[in-house]
Formats: sequence, structure tokens, C-alpha cells
Amino acid sequence: MVYQQNNNLYQAVLDLITEEGANGFKEILKLLMNAAMVEDRENYLGAASYERTEDRQGYANGYKPKTLKTRIGSLELQIPQTRDSKFYPQSLEKGKRSERALGLAIAEMYVNGVSTRKVAAITKEMCGFEISTSTVSKLIAELDPLFKEWRERPLGKYTYVYLDARYEKVRHGGLIVDQAVFTAVGVDEEGRREMLGTSVSMSEAEVHWVRR
Repeated sequence: MVYQQNNNLYQAVLDLITEEGANGFKEILKLLMNAAMVEDRENYLGAASYERTEDRQGYANGYKPKTLKTRIGSLELQIPQTRDSKFYPQSLEKGKRSERALGLAIAEMYVNGVSTRKVAAITKEMCGFEISTSTVSKLIAELDPLFKEWRERPLGKYTYVYLDARYEKVRHGGLIVDQAVFTAVGVDEEGRREMLGTSVSMSEAEVHWVRR
């Protein structure tokens, strides 16, 4: 049974390459991902579909559709399910990390002054799918709690604290202007440096950090 399934998959991949060439890579990846997830479920259950064995640890429970965004476009996948609902394919766990990495890259583009419209155009060109400007804005908003947690974290003891500022291009009021980016760096008792905080202001002449 396993040999027949593998042979059918092999033949399907060959047919796609023969008929579509490089244009068939997206469909080939879809076939391989679906096959890998089914095999992952069989390993989790300790048995293939309809196989009778004492090693079986559970039962399959159909499939659930999911759209996975990748570098070569969106893949419409069928996610294998189990009755205990505890199974999730390892390949998709890796895909989640890739999606998070993509989200952080998109957020970094915006932080560096790339407009939401340009970010959407870049993802369409590079990944084969378009991300709306509202999605880009949502990804940016997801960074706010992380920044807030970092700013409000408790600080330790520092032998020295260095305060400095440098001017960078910053988006302000819909325009790109020069603003002062303040940094505070602490040196602890063991000589290790740590970034304590950053902030942005119109110029160095303004009163900024206040000791409390």
C-alpha cells in the first residue's frame, strides 16, 4: 500500500514536470507537502489508513483545508486531522516560523521608511501573493506590545551609562524628515554593555530623558 502511494506520487510529479516544466513547481510542492503531512500523521498514529496493527495509537479524522503562503505563492493544502485533535504536521510548524519571519521582515521594511503600498508590491513580486496595506499595518501594530515590554522591563545596576544621539531619516506626518534618535547604553559591573533604551525627538536641543 505504501509503495503504491509513493509510486502514484512519483508519477504525478513526473507528469507535472513533463507538462508544466518550472511552471509546475507550485503544484509539485503542494503534492509533496500533502503527502509529507499524511506520512507524518501515519507516524503519529503508528499505522497507515485502514491498517490493522497493535501499534496503532489513534485514528485519522479526515482533512482540513488551509492556505499556506510561501515564496512561490499560496498553496491550498489539506491538513490531516486525528480524532484526538493533538496532531499537527511538523512541516507546518516550520511554516509558521517562516510566516513569522516574513511578518518581521515586512514590519522592518515599514520601520525603515517603506510605505505600506510599496511593501505590498514587494511581497507580490517576491512571494507571488499580495499583502494588503491593512495587513501590513496590522503586522506593524503587533510589534507595539513587544516594544512596550522591552521599554518597561526592569533594569539592573550599571557602573556607567552613555547617552548619545544620531540623526536618521524618519517618517513623520507623512513626510521623511531628519530626527534625533537617542540611545542609552549601560555598562554593568562585569563590563558588559546593554542597550537600555532608545527614543526619537525633533532635535538634541530638546529636554528628553528625565531621571526619576
